[in-house]
Amino acid sequence: MVKPLSFKGDKKPKKRKRTEAEAPNPEAESSEVALARAEEEPENDDSWVSAEALSDVVGPIMFVLPTEPATCLACDANGKVFTDPIVNIVDANPSSAEPHDVRQVWVANKISGTENYRFKGRYGKYLSCDKYGILSATSEAVSPPETWTVIPTADTPGTFQLQTMRETFLTIKESTKVNAGPEARGDATEITFDTTVRLRMQARFKPKFKASKEEKAKEKISRKELEDAVGRRLEEDEVRKLKRARREGDYHEQILMLKVKNKHDKYG
Repeated sequence: MVKPLSFKGDKKPKKRKRTEAEAPNPEAESSEVALARAEEEPENDDSWVSAEALSDVVGPIMFVLPTEPATCLACDANGKVFTDPIVNIVDANPSSAEPHDVRQVWVANKISGTENYRFKGRYGKYLSCDKYGILSATSEAVSPPETWTVIPTADTPGTFQLQTMRETFLTIKESTKVNAGPEARGDATEITFDTTVRLRMQARFKPKFKASKEEKAKEKISRKELEDAVGRRLEEDEVRKLKRARREGDYHEQILMLKVKNKHDKYG
């Protein structure tokens, strides 16, 4: 089930205390159950990290723009796309930025059968750029104006260029309006500092993070599972040795050695 977005400062819902009967038994918990529990744990659901590679660009993201002070791309209910100040940021470092408003969040998905992307805004409409470079989010369907190519910046790791189907780039320009903030457009013809954006994403969608979480879950194994695998009750040092073997990759070899030892002990 997709969980709703949460932001810094939001009050966490109180968790219902487990009764003794409901409390999980770590000795009886299988690795499959451990993995399921790890996937359901909310501890990192609301944390945000930087996308570092194209494979990271998926799920809820935030476009951090190259402005001072820091701003991001946002959209309103009428489909207007604008630059919005970032409140959740540490020491003006764009790598620490997090959204504080759902209007600052876009959902990234690859368009099936292509290497291109689409970005859905808060109100279910897609980020679009017309032939004049004007950005909007008013379309519920994806056509060429709503189609984007994400290009890693060659000389600045961890940053990206957003290219339209007309081969122009999303960029930042000073607004001609009095006391107005910077304006986001899609009409830059060259890659510059002003076209270079950072993408912040929810940690739970990052492939490396998901793989790490799954790996940690796999490391969890109950004493009962270990004893079933060996075929007898195990001493404490044997349990520790087998758990370490699972982390280090020689688990099956250690199981085999203990089984051979069992036979020797039986017929010795």
